[in-house]
Amino acid sequence: MTPRHPLIPGRAGTASAALALVLASAAAGTPASAAGGEGGDVPQGTAVYRATAQFTTAGRARDLLLHPDSKKLYVGSDDLPETAAADESGLHVLDPADGRVISTVSQAPGPTGTPGRRAVRQIVAPLPGDGVVFVYPLRGIGTAKDGDAAAAGAWLPGAPVTDAAPGPTPSTALVAQGSVLSEVDIATATVRRSLTLEGGERFAYDRARGTVWFTDLRNRRLHRVDATAFRVTASVELPAGDGFGGFTEVDPETGAVWVGLDTSVVVHDTAGRRIGVIEGAGGADMPRAAGFDAATHEALVVWQDPGDTSQPGSDGDGALTVHHTRDLKEAAKPVVLPGNHAQLGSAVVAVQPGGGTLFVSDPAAGRITRLERSMSPRVTRSPEDRTVAAGAEVSLTAQAEGTPAPTVVWQVSTDAGRTWQAVPGATSTTYAFKAATTDNGRRYRAEFTNDAGVSRTDPAVLTVTAADTTTGGTASPGAGTAGGSDGSGGSADTTGRAGSTGGSAGGASAAGTEGSGTGTHAGAGTDTFPGSDPGAGTGAAPVGGALAATGTFAASLAGGALVLTAAGWVLVRRTRRHRTG
Repeated sequence: MTPRHPLIPGRAGTASAALALVLASAAAGTPASAAGGEGGDVPQGTAVYRATAQFTTAGRARDLLLHPDSKKLYVGSDDLPETAAADESGLHVLDPADGRVISTVSQAPGPTGTPGRRAVRQIVAPLPGDGVVFVYPLRGIGTAKDGDAAAAGAWLPGAPVTDAAPGPTPSTALVAQGSVLSEVDIATATVRRSLTLEGGERFAYDRARGTVWFTDLRNRRLHRVDATAFRVTASVELPAGDGFGGFTEVDPETGAVWVGLDTSVVVHDTAGRRIGVIEGAGGADMPRAAGFDAATHEALVVWQDPGDTSQPGSDGDGALTVHHTRDLKEAAKPVVLPGNHAQLGSAVVAVQPGGGTLFVSDPAAGRITRLERSMSPRVTRSPEDRTVAAGAEVSLTAQAEGTPAPTVVWQVSTDAGRTWQAVPGATSTTYAFKAATTDNGRRYRAEFTNDAGVSRTDPAVLTVTAADTTTGGTASPGAGTAGGSDGSGGSADTTGRAGSTGGSAGGASAAGTEGSGTGTHAGAGTDTFPGSDPGAGTGAAPVGGALAATGTFAASLAGGALVLTAAGWVLVRRTRRHRTG
């Protein structure tokens, strides 16, 4: 049975990594279409961890810690047997960006105080600013930071250390030596107080609530210890089983205690009441560790294959499952961890706060894989349907969030959304263009893409109407006007734009246009008719109006009126001259 590595700030439990490891983690209840989007190749808001680098510079990694202050990656290692020419055991400090070894602290005091090369089995806690507290075989507890020539350390009395965690104060650590739980001074290894339990060798410390949960697998019991009084305050019965225990961990956010037993995980609340049981993804897989991400409120459980393919269900591969910490429901489909089996020791993982970057060790291969988290685009704004006149400016806007920031391409459909084509050059969140009559009924959407997947917005439908010619807009092809200017006669405009204005001498107006035979009449202007005063007539009729529809007929009536008016004026003038003469 390999030792368990408890969670501490910036570090989760055990896991196994391969270069092709990919975690697709869509939040439960989040549909493939969000914020009006049409979805894509993965559900919107899907988290994906992708391998971006591999480090083979730190021997057989037994524990990892990404320091919260210095941001350096600390690696506790055993020697890798395959590298017989060099002893790689010790505490390595790596650059997390590229795995470059910044320094190695290989010397630590032995039982008599004599320095010697020591393997590091467990990293207990970060020191302020830089450096770590760690334990080394068999009973050593030490401290070191980047640049130290040798670690400071002391040896505990009693049995070998089986587990350790940060203590109630910065100068102490909690240590299990089998069933004996002690609070010890880090600098001197002096035991300040101790408690002997019925059995067990592993525990989890909930510093926020002052509680230690100590697991007794042989008796299938979980003991709650008051860390202030250092006494057992409650005991919880665990399910019967074969006696294998993978881990005991506390969710820092909720205080719930997670215990890996045989092929399942049992979860209890802070009072010891059972919340639920999580079964493994595979029939033979055993839960080996659990990590918690406060940003997503999720628990990540690593399951290892027993490594014996003769056992039913054993395939040599482990699995990673993701669960909501509040209700234990699955937050993502299980992910296969190739080669993750218990025969080659425990892998470990260091988690950057927020879960953006992970460092996963592979003890068998002697490497550490860096994985970065991407989030598939989640549509936050879809374009809206628009109705515009031909020739008007159209502006469509879409927005999405994701990590890394997604790129965008606008697409158009001319067959009611059955097929889509990319719009050349439309790669901004706002797509602007002038509407043409041929755009009527087209649909537009934005497609957002990043490393984690593709998401699309809901489509917007564009409706294009004929232009308003009262403002000089475009009308149907073939429409025209006839107009006179200062009695000189009108001119025809085949584009349908407004005709010229006639002379100001006229007291009546004539207007009208006639289309090309499709029934649309547009334009405005003046004309002269037989028998009318050549200098008379100005006027305009709007597109689609009754006067425009009657066209020449209305103009003829107007011309007749002008003739009658002129004749009457001449008759009155002659009569007046006769009377005065």
